[in-house]
Amino acid sequence: MIYVWLAVIVIAVIIEVVIPGLISIWFVPAALVSILLEFCGVPIPVQILSFLILSVLCIFLTRKFSRHGKNQKTNIDAVIGEKCVVTEKIDNIHNLGKVQFHGMDWTARSINENENYDTGDIVVVRAVEGVKLIVEKQQ
Repeated sequence: MIYVWLAVIVIAVIIEVVIPGLISIWFVPAALVSILLEFCGVPIPVQILSFLILSVLCIFLTRKFSRHGKNQKTNIDAVIGEKCVVTEKIDNIHNLGKVQFHGMDWTARSINENENYDTGDIVVVRAVEGVKLIVEKQQ
């Protein structure tokens, strides 16, 4: 049975590495306790029951630490609200404009159709449309 508990640990760790978000890490301490019970000669049904109980306890006790708030931005949404520097004059009428954000050049347009921004201006990203950042001058 020790090999079963070791397999549970290995599988849980692999899943945790491959899938972000604390999916299976809670099974590791429960499986470790089950290994200790196996070494002590505890019957298999008791090992399984303790594994299940400890897994559920670990999930409930650590759940508040693993939650990623609903307001946490990821991927492209993380750009919204960030500051960047205009590297090419932004002019919506002439379809011009670039900004530099985290060392990368992005096509940019003003949030206000008739408002232009000059090279060197600091702007704030208000939206993302395709591969264009929609920006507004920092107040």
